[in-house]
Amino acid sequence: MTPGPLRDPSRGPAPVVVPPSPAQGPARALAGRTVLVPRAPERAAGLSATLRDAGARVLVSPAIERATVEDRAAVDDAVTRLADGAFAWVVVTSVNAIDELSAGAARRGATLADVARGARWAAVGPATRRALEAVGVHVDLEPAENSARGLVAAFAALGPTEQGAPSPGRETAAGTVLLPQGDLAAPTMQDGLRALGRAPHVVTVYRTVTHVLDPGVVAAWRAGEVDAVVLTSGSVAREVARQLGPRDDVAGVAIGDPTARAARAVGLRLDAVAERPTDDALAAALTTVLSDAPAPPRATGADVSEGGDPS
Repeated sequence: MTPGPLRDPSRGPAPVVVPPSPAQGPARALAGRTVLVPRAPERAAGLSATLRDAGARVLVSPAIERATVEDRAAVDDAVTRLADGAFAWVVVTSVNAIDELSAGAARRGATLADVARGARWAAVGPATRRALEAVGVHVDLEPAENSARGLVAAFAALGPTEQGAPSPGRETAAGTVLLPQGDLAAPTMQDGLRALGRAPHVVTVYRTVTHVLDPGVVAAWRAGEVDAVVLTSGSVAREVARQLGPRDDVAGVAIGDPTARAARAVGLRLDAVAERPTDDALAAALTTVLSDAPAPPRATGADVSEGGDPS
């Protein structure tokens, strides 16, 4: 799912929207539990629905949001070079990068699918692959381990015929990889590609900025009402630690190993890593973690949701 429109961080938290409570059902494995999902409502919708169906109280409030880069010249230049066949591969490690590349293509009167045909495309995971396919871009490579490290390994495993050849008359494209990233991206992908003899062209296409968590979420965390938090990126983990502070009584579930490492680095409790970076896998990990201990007696409040996060 692609992120919603950008918000100006200076505007502060968006208005709180309280969705209706789910109907009581037979399977209530998370009854009495409160789970914080620090993502934008549109990105958290699927997971939140699954957790509510299992009986959980879900608090949805973004901890980070995407912001455009101040100078788009580098983005536009990369899109132009992509259209000209200058890259053998494009490696996408974030849904946000797809939006910014699409915006760059639109500024030249085209779609991303129009400018994408001269290169092969790699996606870090299923969400990124689906976002590319939604804008008409075919994905040639998706790693078994959905991380930058996994993508590097997938590239290393490619045979000679799968390496990607330049378009006729464009020999300079061979081995050149466009790597559109956020400003906080770790160098894992570019360093790994360079070690494989490829020439990564790194372009910062968006910035990650703080989004102030909803006061109701902060109050629930400080009152000890939250049983678990879902961590979907290293940036989210760092903001949860910074804005809320670590709690030994809040279980942490990470979307992948890089996020888990970031959570541990900032002192957050980490109980499980989802087997796959999907809503179903996150829900399964949460259910396993929270089923291991009896739920404390507490009143169940309404869900909290606010807008603006692209994470």
